[in-house]
Amino acid sequence: MLDNLQKDKMLEYLKENSSFIKDLNRNPAFYKEFKKIIKEKYNLRLTDKVSNIIDDMGVISSIISTLE
Repeated sequence: MLDNLQKDKMLEYLKENSSFIKDLNRNPAFYKEFKKIIKEKYNLRLTDKVSNIIDDMGVISSIISTLE
């Protein structure tokens, strides 16, 4: 279990959300649900990343249009 947390870089999020430790210890199958919850909470899903890129592009284009 600890290897999965380190591999998926979820260990830091687990430290910040220590309430999940009890659930993961009792039921290791909860790991997929934990990962899903953390991705939603910290905006780590692919759709969130695409949305952030689109927002960044909008900001950059507005800066460029202001400079012209």
